[in-house]
Amino acid sequence: MVTYYIFVKSMRIIKEKILNDFIEKDRYQPASGQLKAWVQEVKHCNWQNAKELKTKYKNASIINSKRVVFNIKGNDFRLIVDIEYKIKLVFIVWFGTHKEYDNIDAKKITYE
Repeated sequence: MVTYYIFVKSMRIIKEKILNDFIEKDRYQPASGQLKAWVQEVKHCNWQNAKELKTKYKNASIINSKRVVFNIKGNDFRLIVDIEYKIKLVFIVWFGTHKEYDNIDAKKITYE
């Protein structure tokens, strides 16, 4: 008898510390609970592509094949990430209020 093991690799978040730094700032405190919940949920996901991501996060905006914008705490805050689906990595690119988001270009902003 041959036993096969299938390893389902979950997503890893790169630069998670940046998110923790953000939620220590007063203006981002209202998002702390939902941002922490997002982190825990993503760590248990196994997305193969953006279509699979959209089944869980229907309000996420797919910018291109890698870049995604998540609404945090309703639509009060925005989180921009780049996702490498094949290697299961989520890179934190930017986080801020909706008002701050309106002043940037989500397609062009780079890692801080």
